[in-house]
Amino acid sequence: MSEQRQPFKAINKLFEGREPWQIVTMTASSVLAVVWAHSLYNAKDSIKTRLRREFFRWLRQIPIVRRKIEEKISDINVGFKQDVSKRLAGMTIRRELPEKGLTSEQIAEEVRDHLSLGAYDWKNGNVSGAVYHVNEEIVKVACAAYALTAYTNPLHSDVFPGINKMEAEIVRMAVNLFHGDDDCCGTVTTGGTESIIMACKAFRDLAYSKGISNPQIVVPSTVHSAFDKAAQYLGLSVKTIPVDPDTLTVNINAVKKAIGRRTCLIVGSAPNFPYGTMDDINALSDIALEYDVPLHVDACLGGFVAAFMPDAGHSVPVFDFRLPGVASISADTHKYGFAPKGTSVILYRKPEYRHHQYTVTTEWPGGVYGSPTVNGSRAGGLIAACWATMVFVGRDRYVRMADEILTTTKYVESELRKVDDIFIFGKPATTVIAFGSKVFDIFKLADYLHKKGWSLNALQFPSGVHICITHAHTAPGVAERFVRDVREAVAHCRQHASEPVEGKMAIYGVAQELPDRSLVSDITKYFIDSMYYLPPREDDK
Repeated sequence: MSEQRQPFKAINKLFEGREPWQIVTMTASSVLAVVWAHSLYNAKDSIKTRLRREFFRWLRQIPIVRRKIEEKISDINVGFKQDVSKRLAGMTIRRELPEKGLTSEQIAEEVRDHLSLGAYDWKNGNVSGAVYHVNEEIVKVACAAYALTAYTNPLHSDVFPGINKMEAEIVRMAVNLFHGDDDCCGTVTTGGTESIIMACKAFRDLAYSKGISNPQIVVPSTVHSAFDKAAQYLGLSVKTIPVDPDTLTVNINAVKKAIGRRTCLIVGSAPNFPYGTMDDINALSDIALEYDVPLHVDACLGGFVAAFMPDAGHSVPVFDFRLPGVASISADTHKYGFAPKGTSVILYRKPEYRHHQYTVTTEWPGGVYGSPTVNGSRAGGLIAACWATMVFVGRDRYVRMADEILTTTKYVESELRKVDDIFIFGKPATTVIAFGSKVFDIFKLADYLHKKGWSLNALQFPSGVHICITHAHTAPGVAERFVRDVREAVAHCRQHASEPVEGKMAIYGVAQELPDRSLVSDITKYFIDSMYYLPPREDDK
């Protein structure tokens, strides 16, 4: 009993002889300090990030600074709108419903006109990623399946049970591709972002069920930005782990150190989007088992090519359910699964995880309502088109197409490594080849290639560009033309190394140098706004 009273004796001694106001002040200060410390520990952002954000927020309140920023952003916004106006010059702009509906022929003609607005020849392989095949046979089968099922909705399982069967078969075929057992399960989603959000939601709610009120996910710095989106939507905090500067794969020891009582999920990429390198999923699986935390493998980009690599004669590390620590996998059927845009799969090791993905409302006057993914009503046509694509292509053809894509990737990588003054980031694991330069501004090279008709992805921290090889690049002469144009671009950059980068690529260079990331965020929001901008009528000007 005397031992139990020791802490109270110390407290009494602390307050001995104090005035009442002093006792109240000390007590209140102690409570506030505890609350402050708790907020620091549980905050979604690091102290450094919050301090930097607050500093720039304060700086932007200074009238002269605010005015300059507003003027510059206004100029940028005007530029975005001018770009749209140039692109849509001569096009009919529709603001109201036509009094009488257009004919099918008129509609088809306008659709073709809209498709021709882009600056890149995607059908002939001039685009990085985005369009993963241009095979007319596959397109015809998928579109026919969609046309038959365009107005179906798997939410109404009693009305459209066949769509539910197709979805279940897509999931089971994907589970088997990634070596899952009979307990593995999943759902079809509208894309990789929704698959990732669903995984984060499932493991957040699993953490809630274990009494963790403020879950955190541990991710590599190269992980897809959809995880940040998931964190914003779901109220998760994110612990970002650096990657090795040479291999560009996540620092395994840093992942271990980052795991704490709040960790609800660790993530590895197979491969990552920026560099195409694959994290050490085997080591992450061991960590997941050791610390009893779920491991999500993001295979959205390359999963449906990596699954066929061994049969196609190309080596790839084990990254799927054969590793016991892997709790879930996301993979996009609308990428190397060759289905039309709008489908992906999220797969789980056991039904318990998938249950946490679901949302169920039991007290609604409209009845008990449950849905597996973000959407309530879902496009049955997309599910049918995905199913039709998978069963039409078949395993043998997937293997053959994977071999063609990977052979092209290795050719491009090998040829680029021979070009002086550029270097390849890490070792491409599947189909993404990222490169940079220590001699000239790589965005100058990207701008030159843009003028030659190539659309590449720009990277930052550090500066770089990448090309994601698709089946469109396997057509005769496409890869050779790309390599030739890169060589020309490098020669041009050597001769004009001192000249500044112009055009769209200049924005990428400036953006990564801005210390106030909120400015970059604001500029990006205005760019997104421009996608919804319609030029005014002549008489409105």
